[in-house]
Amino acid sequence: MSPSQVIVPIFTHFFPILFFVYMTIDVLARNSIKVEHRLVGATSFCFMLLFAEEYVRQQLPISYSPLVAGLWFSVVGIAIPGVGFHLFIKLTHLEHKFPRYVYPYLFYAPLVVVLMIIFIDHQLVSATDFYQSGIWKLPIYNKPYYVAMTASVICNLLYLIPLFTARANTVSRELRGIYNQLIVGVGISACWFIVFGLFDFGDSLPPYPYLYGGIVWCFFLRRTMKKHDFLNFLDKRYEKLFNLNPAAIVLFDLHGKIKDSNPSAKQLFAMSRLDGANIFMILNEDFREWIRSRQEIKNVEMTIQIGNKRLDVLIDGDYVLVEYQPHMILILRDVTMQMENQREIAFLAYHDPLTRLPNRRYFYENLEAIIDDARSHHHKLALVLIDLDYFKDINDKYGHQVGDEVLLYVADVLRETTSNHGMAARLGGDEFVISIHRASSIQFVESIIHTLQLKLAVFKPIDAQEPIPLGMSIGVSFFPDNGLDGSALINSADKAMYSVKREGRNAYHLLSGAKEL
Repeated sequence: MSPSQVIVPIFTHFFPILFFVYMTIDVLARNSIKVEHRLVGATSFCFMLLFAEEYVRQQLPISYSPLVAGLWFSVVGIAIPGVGFHLFIKLTHLEHKFPRYVYPYLFYAPLVVVLMIIFIDHQLVSATDFYQSGIWKLPIYNKPYYVAMTASVICNLLYLIPLFTARANTVSRELRGIYNQLIVGVGISACWFIVFGLFDFGDSLPPYPYLYGGIVWCFFLRRTMKKHDFLNFLDKRYEKLFNLNPAAIVLFDLHGKIKDSNPSAKQLFAMSRLDGANIFMILNEDFREWIRSRQEIKNVEMTIQIGNKRLDVLIDGDYVLVEYQPHMILILRDVTMQMENQREIAFLAYHDPLTRLPNRRYFYENLEAIIDDARSHHHKLALVLIDLDYFKDINDKYGHQVGDEVLLYVADVLRETTSNHGMAARLGGDEFVISIHRASSIQFVESIIHTLQLKLAVFKPIDAQEPIPLGMSIGVSFFPDNGLDGSALINSADKAMYSVKREGRNAYHLLSGAKEL
C-alpha cells in the first residue's frame, strides 16, 4: 500500500467523517428529546457510517470490497430513505394522516426486506465487482448498482410530495420558508446524485462521489433545524405571552371543545381546568351561529353568566388551522367594571347621585311625555311639589351627614309611596316633585299626601339620641285644569307651595281650575 493510499483518504473520507460527527452532536445537543432532532442526527450519522465504510474499504484488500459494501454500505444506504421520509412527515406534521399501526413503521419496512435479501444474496442490492485504478478501489457500474442508484434518486424526489403538500396547506410564513428551503435542498441533492451517481468518472474522483451530496444535504438539514429551533424559541416566547396575558385566551374547535386556555381564562371562568369543556356552554347561541358562518369577531360586547356572576366581556377572535383542522381563538377581556362605570355615568346624567331619584333634567324631559299620555287617554295628572321645611336648620344643628340621611329617607318614602302611581324626582337641594299619572280624584291625591305626611312626620338619625321632626310645604297642580304643558303645571304647583309657606308651612295646597281647595 502506497503512502498516497493512506494519506489521501484522510482528506477525502476522514474529514467528512469528522464533519458528520460534529453535525450529529450539534443537532442532538440542541434538543435530544424532539423526534425531528433525533432524525436529523440519525441522517447525519448514516452518512458518517457511509464515509467510514469507504475509508475502511480503501484500507482493506480489494477482495473484501464486495462483502464490506454488501453488509455495511448497502444496509446504511437503504436506511437513509426511511429516516428521511420519517423526518419529512414529522416536519410537515402529516403523521396524523397515517394509522397508528402504520406510522412510522412503514418507512423502515424496506430495510427489513433488504436485510433478508443480504443474508440470502447480498450481491442483489450492491455493487459486486470492483477494480483497482490508481489509489482507488472502484465499483463497476453494473445492473445492481444502477438499480440501487436509480431507486435512491427516486426516493429523494419523493421527498418533495410531503414538502409541497405541507407548503400548500400552511398559513405560517415561517413554516413556508422552512419548506421552501427543504425543497431547494432536495432538488440540489437529487441533481447531485444524478450527476455523480449515474455517470462514471473513473479514478478522477473517489469512489461513490455522490456521497459528497450528503454534505450538501446535511448542511440544508442543519439550517432547517436552526430555523426550526428559532420557531420553537418563538413558540416559547409566545407561550409566555399567552400565559402572562391578563386577557382570557381560549382555543377551541368549531364544535366548541376547548383545546387550550391561559391562566387568565381559567380565572375568568372560575375553573381550574378548561381543556375539554365546551365554550358554547358559556357563550350565547348567537355567538355559535357567528362562528359557524365564519363571521368576523371583533370588539363584540357580550354578557355571560359564570356561576352566580354576570360578566360583561369584550371579545375578539380569529380562525386558525391547528394540525390542518379549523379552530377558533378568542380573546376575552373582562370589562364589567368599565361597563358599570359607563352605566353609572349614564345613570348620573339623569339621576341624583345622593338619593338615586330622577333629577330635574330627567323629570323635565319626561314630563311632556307624561302629559301627552294623560291627554291621549283623557286622564287627569297631578303634580305634587314638595319642599322640606327648615332643612337648613337641620344641617346647621345636626351636620350635613344627618342632612344627607334625611334626604335619603325622604327619597325612599317618595319612591315607595309613588311606585304604583307615578314618578318621584329630586329637583335639587331640599325640593322634590311627584307626578301622579292617573289622579282619579282630589281625594285620591290627598290620600297619597296624607301617607307621605304620616311617614315623614318624624325621622330618627342613626347616631342621634332623639328623633327629628320633619315638615313639608306641598303645592299641587292638575292637568288639564291648571296648565296644558309642563311649565304651566310646575309654575302652578310652585305658587301653591309658596302659599303654604306664607301661611305657616307644614301643610299642602291643591289647585283645581280657578278655585283653590
